[in-house]
Amino acid sequence: MSAANDALAPAGELTNFARARRRFFGNPAAVIGVVIVVSLIFAALLAPYIAPYPQHAGSFVDFRSRHQAPSLLHLMGTDNVGRDMFSRVLFGYRVSLLLVVGVLGVAVPLGVLLGLLAGYFGGIVETAIMWLTNVMLAVPPLVMALAISAVLTPDLIHSMIAITALWWTWHCRLVYRVVKSVVAEDFVEAARVAGASHLHILFREILPNCTAAISVKTTLDAGFVILFGASLSFLGLGVQPPTPDLGTMVSAGAQFLPEMWWEAVMPGLAVLYAILGFNLLGDGLRDMLDVEI
Repeated sequence: MSAANDALAPAGELTNFARARRRFFGNPAAVIGVVIVVSLIFAALLAPYIAPYPQHAGSFVDFRSRHQAPSLLHLMGTDNVGRDMFSRVLFGYRVSLLLVVGVLGVAVPLGVLLGLLAGYFGGIVETAIMWLTNVMLAVPPLVMALAISAVLTPDLIHSMIAITALWWTWHCRLVYRVVKSVVAEDFVEAARVAGASHLHILFREILPNCTAAISVKTTLDAGFVILFGASLSFLGLGVQPPTPDLGTMVSAGAQFLPEMWWEAVMPGLAVLYAILGFNLLGDGLRDMLDVEI
């Protein structure tokens, strides 16, 4: 059934998926979130082709064009060495999305696995995993990330390590809570009676009941990972110049406030745009899948 037919059909005739899709596309904020996230992905992938000055993403200097205000020639103005801010923002999205993929690509599977084990086996396994999780959650996230980044050489890989070191905890707690609510259900008991292995029960019976919550949480987390990465770069402990990074650009532009406001405001708005997109998309998925995070 197509999306157009879904919109016309009575609610009682729709499948569960079609009803969920109708709720999602009937939410204007969710649709805006999709548009923003898709535009971010395309901007990152096509940056070398759509950036008006792709050479400005590297070690480029043009002091005759420094501190130019936003105009048709430079949509976001230029920075203190004459580089086009719009071009650097497009390339900066590449760094931000790489950070999201790197951090969540490790933190989500790790947190999900530990949450599954703690919720399913209970006993000493549950105690050990949840004790470690609670200890990590007690540490302020930004302080932990700053400590790790300060010890390691500041770059993109080490920023990923710093953020991943604490990000798995929230996914572990989320999955643990879901598993504890379904582990005593009849379908799990039936699988045990049928002689199913622990691996089968964990990954074929229990994990599918967690996927909705994991999907929503991961989408919402993407925006916060971008914010964390920008915060580390703003403090000089993330991606280093001349690599274009949104946090580094805000930090460099803050030195020239308020006269050259665009040098800090434009990359700041770019961070806001990315976070807004992922948050709207995550809220739309939460309403569509009807889950609590």
